[in-house]
Amino acid sequence: MYFAALLARTEDGWEASDTELDDVETLSDLADLAREASPDEDTVLVLIEQEDGWFGVVRVDGEEDPRVYVSDAAAASRSSYGEILLTDELLGREPGDDGADLDALDLDGTEDGEPDDEDVDADDGAASAGPSEAMPHGPVGDAQVLEDLGVSEKELRSMTEDAVTEIAEALGASEVLETVR
Repeated sequence: MYFAALLARTEDGWEASDTELDDVETLSDLADLAREASPDEDTVLVLIEQEDGWFGVVRVDGEEDPRVYVSDAAAASRSSYGEILLTDELLGREPGDDGADLDALDLDGTEDGEPDDEDVDADDGAASAGPSEAMPHGPVGDAQVLEDLGVSEKELRSMTEDAVTEIAEALGASEVLETVR
């Protein structure tokens, strides 16, 4: 289960709306969706939470590039919604670098990436690492994304299971968030 909500800061406080991410394919799409929630170019936060797995915060301030924080990159990489947030830039990779180095591949004639018998013996039967293994375990991104809104880097990094609710409480937006939960 996942939950995603938009929190838009207005002159009157925070306004919340739940959002479906089914039509969102890129971080740019998500930023555009956030900008639509605030015609006055105010701050908009996209809060995404995967139950017992990870959470993400995307902050969009007007036309500026979105700022992103993900609590656990490895867990998020196993989610289609997490993959939206885990851009090459956020992960410190060159665009298009999927982590596989063609020079390091063992092209020994086995089909479909099946290891030959020698490889299995050498690895004690362990499967080779997939793309998600290359993901950092733990947080990535801008941990100061909410600093000026009252959530310190240390507080953000210590949040776990109910992070979206904790963030909303710190922002004074828990009541409006509950209306869309």
